[in-house]
Amino acid sequence: MSRPADSAPAPGPTDPTDPADQTGPAPAPPPPPGTDGDTGDPVSRLLRDRGYQGLLALCVLLGVPIALASFFFVSLQHWLQRQVWEELPNAVGYDRAPWWWPLPALFLAGLILAPIVTRMPGRGGHVPVHGLGGKPIGPVELPSVVIAAVATLPLGVVLGPEAPLMALGSGLALLAMRPLKKAASPKGVALLATAGSTAAISTILGGPVVAAVLILEAAALAGPQMVALLLPCLIASATGALVFTGFGNWTGLSTGGLKLPQVPPDVNPDAGDFLWGIPIVLLIVVVVGGAHRLALPTERWVQGSTAWRTVACASAVGVPLAAYSLITDRSPDEAALSGQTMLGQLAAAPHALSVGALVTLVVCKALAWMVCLGSLRGGPIFPAVLLGAATAMACSGLPGLHPTPALALGMAAGAAVVTGLPLTSAVLAVLLMGPDAFDQMPLIVVAAVVGFAANRLMPAPKQTRAGPSADAGAAARP
Repeated sequence: MSRPADSAPAPGPTDPTDPADQTGPAPAPPPPPGTDGDTGDPVSRLLRDRGYQGLLALCVLLGVPIALASFFFVSLQHWLQRQVWEELPNAVGYDRAPWWWPLPALFLAGLILAPIVTRMPGRGGHVPVHGLGGKPIGPVELPSVVIAAVATLPLGVVLGPEAPLMALGSGLALLAMRPLKKAASPKGVALLATAGSTAAISTILGGPVVAAVLILEAAALAGPQMVALLLPCLIASATGALVFTGFGNWTGLSTGGLKLPQVPPDVNPDAGDFLWGIPIVLLIVVVVGGAHRLALPTERWVQGSTAWRTVACASAVGVPLAAYSLITDRSPDEAALSGQTMLGQLAAAPHALSVGALVTLVVCKALAWMVCLGSLRGGPIFPAVLLGAATAMACSGLPGLHPTPALALGMAAGAAVVTGLPLTSAVLAVLLMGPDAFDQMPLIVVAAVVGFAANRLMPAPKQTRAGPSADAGAAARP
């Protein structure tokens, strides 16, 4: 992904302060800020521009169909996931999925994905080791992304739905722009694609705030360019989240978004939580960042002979998932899938899993996630959040470390490591912690910043890095 700043600068009138646009004498200095008719203020000029106003109105309209498409996408995926891991085992006589269940399920996922990544336009989307999403997916490539996500993620692939959702949003936005393609500027098209992807991902991130902060932080913009990008993304995601939530309440269908229905009792972090917190964050960097880096050789190996090696990698993912079930005598779906459900279980019952079970969960899920990152299709964030939380919860029995601060710092650190966006990660953790967030905010911010910095200081892989921090705004590319 490239940064939106490079590809989607503010649409609207030419900036007279740009030396490249000056053909006459230097312009007079602008009136003081706040003066009526302040035409020297680039933000005011931008907001008065009719083309930009039309773009904002279009973003409001697009938020509705994108939210509906996202709703049915995640609802279908969640329904299929429940059928595979709950209803089908019950139908064949098991109380829960047996230990060997991931082996045929992941083998089937590989068989389904192999022809998609070798023959269909779009190849099912980008490889998730390279971040949250690739370039915007056009209408021709979009079916491969949707089919790959809906048909393989419910089978136990250790990835989330966020990257396919972003592709869905940008693809629908670009499809809507087709009739206006000749009249629209490339900048406007790119910006609309970014707004579409933001509207889609906001549906599973608890609303428009996290999605807007993600785009803003990834873009690293300033002044009018920041406003030009932020406003369409914010208004489209707000409209989409409103429709998504209302439609979900009306239908009663479950969407499985990233949320914590219940959190541990609030505990005001003390010196012990902060003293333990720093080394735990460094441990999370080793686990999450190390797995992310080790996924790069997997990607290079799969590229050698994509079809059968995709099947081989998908089948290999089932091995650590089955091992988790054998070692802990628990259901393998706790280590499989994206991790939203297991994260909620950890928050609701912090002591339900022993330290040994938590360590086994971290090791097995990290191994499975590492293979998925380099060979399958999906989003990298949700499993990383669970890995960070489970790592920290495994340490919560240490003297002076409480479960609530451990959960908060684990989620923030895991998200910061995989996204490279500390502010977005901190906001996400704050929203997830709900009523406990106020007291945990200082620890959350420290965990996000330390996790981000420590991961950046880890040795970079030999090949050119395409980290998530540079990827989060790629939907802005035309």
